[in-house]
Amino acid sequence: MSIDSTWLRCPNCFHDLEPISDRVLGCALGHRFDLAKSGGVTLLPPRAPRTLGDDRRMLEARSDLLESGAYAPIVDTLAEAGGRRVLSRQSSLRIADLGCGTGYYARELSAAVDGGSVLLADRSATAVRMAVRAVPRATGVVLDLWRPLPLRDASADIAINVFAPRNPPEFARVVRPGGLLLVVVPSASHFIELRRMGAALDVPDGKAELVTAQFAGVGFAASQTTRVEYRLTTDARMRELLVDMGPAARHHIDGGSRPDASGELFVTVSVDVVALRRA
Repeated sequence: MSIDSTWLRCPNCFHDLEPISDRVLGCALGHRFDLAKSGGVTLLPPRAPRTLGDDRRMLEARSDLLESGAYAPIVDTLAEAGGRRVLSRQSSLRIADLGCGTGYYARELSAAVDGGSVLLADRSATAVRMAVRAVPRATGVVLDLWRPLPLRDASADIAINVFAPRNPPEFARVVRPGGLLLVVVPSASHFIELRRMGAALDVPDGKAELVTAQFAGVGFAASQTTRVEYRLTTDARMRELLVDMGPAARHHIDGGSRPDASGELFVTVSVDVVALRRA
């Protein structure tokens, strides 16, 4: 079990959390939080909405797809952006994955840039369990990205947010001055072939520009936006994984179209990696 409490604050009163015992974290006002057997901790605010995040089917599809190397160009671009733009430091970098999913991106980025303490945060308890297994010695937290985060001020050197909800004011509070936020969003060309088949959801144009504008208002300066675009040669199985690993999976469960079950098809992967520097 690995919990680095220097990341954490109480979701109730926002005081720092510290170890009370081997399996309990607590704050100065007496709030207590048990550590899960899987190695993470749930830090949801009072009266948190009863949302569950991504389910096991979506996460297993995502894991199979990512571990196949299909998204390797995206993680390579993340690693390049992180390694090139983080200010020189004597100690290892503190990396927060806000919306961690299976932990794939945090694992690869940490290995590429000499990551030290790694935080894996997601609303899905299943995702956090999978991510903690993927990134040894990481701190896993079940939290609500839409609410005030149970994370300390200026606790991250690098934060990543890959196909996940964004909370600009809270991300600005958590990333240290001079630190880096890397946001990955789909472009309008992403999965365009699957969308023409009715098997994937539409993506509005200009998402990278929207992200830049959102974060400019809370103290982030645009550093660079990199388009990553390539074509995957997919068989029926890979197309199922591409659909099932994201929000379109819920649409199909509700009666939406499935991708064509036969033959090979080129599918466009097109995303923007937006690098933002904290002022």
